Amino acid sequence: MTDKSKIQGEGDRESAKRYNKDTQEFVESGKVEEAARKAGEGDKEEMERAEKAGEERAREYDPAVDRDYSKPTR
Repeated sequence: MTDKSKIQGEGDRESAKRYNKDTQEFVESGKVEEAARKAGEGDKEEMERAEKAGEERAREYDPAVDRDYSKPTR
């Protein structure tokens, strides 16, 4: 039962190759800093609301958020 269709499902190798190629080209283009700066220019209140909404949907608190790295974890 060999299906030669183009549908590859989850883990699509062709899409992964295309994504990796496009990502590499973007990094090499030198536009990363500009894109990061633009991403940080959003409305602060809107970002805080979105963060709070995400935290409310979380199943449990993430201890890495407020971790004291000067103390051992175990």
